[in-house]
Amino acid sequence: MARKISVAVEDDLSNVSQELERRGYEVMDLEEDNLQKVDAIVISGEDKNVMNMSDIKNEASVINADGLSAVEVSEELQNRI
Repeated sequence: MARKISVAVEDDLSNVSQELERRGYEVMDLEEDNLQKVDAIVISGEDKNVMNMSDIKNEASVINADGLSAVEVSEELQNRI
């Protein structure tokens, strides 16, 4: 069985989390401990540095959900992974 794609999602994007879970993604909270083990990160796009994340290096694809519906975020994720 193939490994599920893991995605860290910012707390205030619960609609995105629900849509990604519905589509079979493994959804995690956007916490520093999770950042090194996820395939993608979804952020709200607000001008803030969540937990000083700008200092953390990883290979995950970052998706800015600003102005996108939950379905559009899911489709963008599918296109990038």
